Amino acid sequence: MEWDSNSDLSGDEDDTVSTSSLLLNDDDDVGVGPLPFPVLQTAPCGFVVTDALEPDHPIIYVNAVFEMLTGYRAEEVLGRNCRFLQCRGPFAKRRHPLVDSTVVSEIRRCLDDGVEFQGELLNFRKDGSPLMNRLRLTPIYGDDDEITHVIGIQFFTEANIDLGPLVSSTIKDSVKSSARFHSVLSSLHPLPVGDRNVTRGVCGIFQLNDEVLALKILARLTPRDIASVGSVCRRLYELTKNEDLWRMVCQNAWGSETTRVLETVPGARRLGWGGLARELTTLEAAAWRKLTVGGAVEPSRCNFSACAVGNRVVLFGGEGVNMQPMNDTFVLDLNSSNPEWEHVQVSSPPPGRWGHTLSCVNGSRLVVFGGCGRQGLLNDVFVLDLDAKPPTWREISGLAPPLPRSWHSSCTLDGTKLIVSGGCADSGVLLSDTFLLDLSMEKPVWREIPVAWTPPSRLGHTLSVYGGRKILMFGGLAKSGPLRFRSSDVFTMDLSEEEPCWRCVTGSGMPGAGNPGGVAPPPRLDHVAVSLPGGRILIFGGSVAGLHSASQLYILDPTDEKPTWRILNVPGRPPRFAWGHSTCVVGGTRAIVLGGQTGEEWMLSELHELSLASSVI
Repeated sequence: MEWDSNSDLSGDEDDTVSTSSLLLNDDDDVGVGPLPFPVLQTAPCGFVVTDALEPDHPIIYVNAVFEMLTGYRAEEVLGRNCRFLQCRGPFAKRRHPLVDSTVVSEIRRCLDDGVEFQGELLNFRKDGSPLMNRLRLTPIYGDDDEITHVIGIQFFTEANIDLGPLVSSTIKDSVKSSARFHSVLSSLHPLPVGDRNVTRGVCGIFQLNDEVLALKILARLTPRDIASVGSVCRRLYELTKNEDLWRMVCQNAWGSETTRVLETVPGARRLGWGGLARELTTLEAAAWRKLTVGGAVEPSRCNFSACAVGNRVVLFGGEGVNMQPMNDTFVLDLNSSNPEWEHVQVSSPPPGRWGHTLSCVNGSRLVVFGGCGRQGLLNDVFVLDLDAKPPTWREISGLAPPLPRSWHSSCTLDGTKLIVSGGCADSGVLLSDTFLLDLSMEKPVWREIPVAWTPPSRLGHTLSVYGGRKILMFGGLAKSGPLRFRSSDVFTMDLSEEEPCWRCVTGSGMPGAGNPGGVAPPPRLDHVAVSLPGGRILIFGGSVAGLHSASQLYILDPTDEKPTWRILNVPGRPPRFAWGHSTCVVGGTRAIVLGGQTGEEWMLSELHELSLASSVI
């Protein structure tokens, strides 16, 4: 319930009734019987939960009705005290003089005494228009009789008060807000409150048995929604404690491949699927830590490429002394009690190279593409099965290959397809093409993805997969007319479409372009992009003009209607530097930064780990 606002338990009649029960009636296993307070009214119901164990009662959950009627998005209010609704507009610093101070004092007294509050209070939407809030605050006690949360049920109605226009607001905004209020209002149908069986009529879903309810309904919800549903009544609370249900929910939401990888996370069994889903959704347990490992990667090098196979970090190639291209393979097993770099003896290694990409496909298989070798740029493809005996590199002679290149970006799709984008060709020409190679075919053929428009040519950018078959491009050194600039562009493409096309998501940090939503990362190249379960993308590190901010994390959810950048503050010991080609994601929950202390990545006995779940700490 406290994860975020993406689940809505009070958006219609059925859910409004269920939410109102909220574990307050010990006999209400199926939501039958009189409601503990009259929820079914014609007014829409906002739902807020605050953490009573933290100072100033910060909000930890609001529902979609709250967002819709107040105009505030969840990310704008989570962590704040509810009193901001007493201020007219988001920039007001003081409570509006028309807000009844006597009612405010009574609310404070009830919270201090741990008793329920009921009353009416003047509130304001984000655009400054007034609302009358018929408010009910109910304290929730833990097992030790200490108040752990306070639940607020808010019945908003229009306040007939002429306050005049708000500075910098527009009539259009006010009309739009009012129209949205009445739209929600009209969608809610009044029910006879005096009917003691009203809940039985509305919540017929509870007539289903537990197996049908879990497998056919709950398993189809998102992890966020399951967290909210578990607070509706005792029966759903017990159902949502089931680990098998949580695994199905995670698999349906994140995909079977991501779920399979997460099963290998050390300590995941102890944390449980519910705990893992919570931590990967809220990122509340994210932390940096520094690791020291044994062994050595010799000769020393830079501009290598690293990726993860399960919980193993694999390093291939790189640029040695005097720009010597390397072609050796090293493995670091993080499952070991004392991890050490091991030089793996492989047969038929590819020609030495640097500025290439190394990706994992289909379990233990690795694929190398492109880079700069002794004779110049490359466009060859080699595959290695790390678990084969003995491991052997095998060249894939794909027909119609793309131009030779280095400092391109690549990712894998469905565990079988390699996608390559952009990079630098001969004479320093930047590329803007996107190619796909299906490695599951007996005779793979390169296919350029035809699009009507391509993002500006670039190198040093990242490609991330989200939502199954969608890819997201971020940043890089991009061409703008005769000049080249670090960029903070975000583009997406849905490869499941019949005619895929690039779409601009946020805007750009390049000259002449629009401003991105939220606090965007400074323009950069050779950075790190981490795909999180559920579709969010985490960005950090790279080459940033005049700045060294490798540890500053930025997060974007491209599935939002209006994607907005957010800064994620993470405790621990971050690296001073983090480069995309020397960072990989292990087990879906750890970003391993190789080196990162001096600006040169060949200090490979020092690692920094960004853990996204406490199970790996």
